[in-house]
Amino acid sequence: MTASTQSKPIHLRLPATSANLGPGFDAVGLAMGLYLTIDATTAEDFRIDATGRDADLCANLENNLILTTYMDVLAVRGILAPGLHLQLHNEIPIGMGCGSSASALLAGILLANHFGNLNWTAQQILEEACRREGHPDNVAACYLGGMTVSSITKDGLVTATCGQELDWTLLLALPSASLSTKKARALLPDRYSREDAVANIQATALLVTAFAQGRGDLLRTGMQDRLHQPYRAKACPLLPLLLPLADMMGDSGILGVALSGAGPSVLLIAGTPVSSSVDDLVREAAQDPALEIIHTTISKGVVKV
Repeated sequence: MTASTQSKPIHLRLPATSANLGPGFDAVGLAMGLYLTIDATTAEDFRIDATGRDADLCANLENNLILTTYMDVLAVRGILAPGLHLQLHNEIPIGMGCGSSASALLAGILLANHFGNLNWTAQQILEEACRREGHPDNVAACYLGGMTVSSITKDGLVTATCGQELDWTLLLALPSASLSTKKARALLPDRYSREDAVANIQATALLVTAFAQGRGDLLRTGMQDRLHQPYRAKACPLLPLLLPLADMMGDSGILGVALSGAGPSVLLIAGTPVSSSVDDLVREAAQDPALEIIHTTISKGVVKV
């Protein structure tokens, strides 16, 4: 069965995200000003012209998460997906804990909603994305921007966002090797002590307060974690090297340090303006003079035109 479809082009811009932010495992994500940008038009056949980071991988039609999601969302609803020509520019590191899969999945859903005339609300789009992703923190932050807290309840997805206007500088330290989310999750234990659970609850409360009130002084404590970072450190060796930078306080200008997503990248939050020597400081701590460091900002979320 086919249904009425839309032929009007659409422009999408979807931000990178740093999920599991500090102690906010599967609950807190931060949208970052690195983007997957897509201009999509209907076409007889599927085609992707890609530029930017990992352009060859992004242009591959086979097992492309954007297209497989787009076609599956429509197929489930009995709609034959129109062919698409995507002009894509990618700034998001792939396989580095920066939400590349969440942005691609969400892009596929937004394309299906547009070209399939589904007329979904933002809530429906987010709940479909969370169902497919398996957890809400990446897709919710990607769509809504800022620091987004999310929870899947019996009544559906509940979200709250703050910090979109904060001018903190975000630094992403990117090691050379990637890490799959599946492998990173396999490193986690099935049970935690009450002491560790309470410590994470306390830190998460401070983390949310830091973003809600612009309290950078709370990030050092608010980004500490006992639920996932200690267990992923062996697979993310950059993390234990960079965590002490937050303890330097005013000497480094770095307010907080945490694993980005499931790793292996590390997110550092600094005040603005950031010191011109901060990159050298990070590379020295990492014992890697060639370490890639990206400076970016907090994003306000998805743009649709």
